[in-house]
Amino acid sequence: MQGLILFAHGARDPRWAEPFERVAARVRELRPGQPVSLAFLEFMSPDLPAAGAALAGAGCTAVEVLPLFLGAGGHVRKDLPAQVEALRAAFPAVQWTLRAAAGESPVLVDALARIAVEPAPPAPGAA
Repeated sequence: MQGLILFAHGARDPRWAEPFERVAARVRELRPGQPVSLAFLEFMSPDLPAAGAALAGAGCTAVEVLPLFLGAGGHVRKDLPAQVEALRAAFPAVQWTLRAAAGESPVLVDALARIAVEPAPPAPGAA
C-alpha cells in the first residue's frame, strides 16, 4: 500500500494550516483509499516521525513525502532529508521517497502566475 505525507512548515496560529488541510482533503478525494497524512516541521502536529510511524503502522509499504514548500531552502535540503533517513532506519521495510518541493513543479509555478495576473477581490481587511 502506497502512503503520502504532505509536509508543511507549521505555525503557531492554527488557522495557518487551513489551506494545507484543504490540499490534503482534495488529495484524498482524488486518491480514495490512499492513506494521506499532513505533517509539520514545527509548532504543529503531527510531526514527520509521528506521521511516518502512523503510515508504517497502517501497513504502508511505500511512502512518498511531498514538501509543500515553494522553494528548496535549508529545511528542504537539510532538515527534511535527515528526518526521512531516520524514518528509513526506523522502518526499513517501508520504501521512503522524498519528492522535490511543490514549488519546483511547473504546474504550481503556472498556477501562481495565473493567480497573479487574474483580477481578484482584495484580501479581507485590505484597504
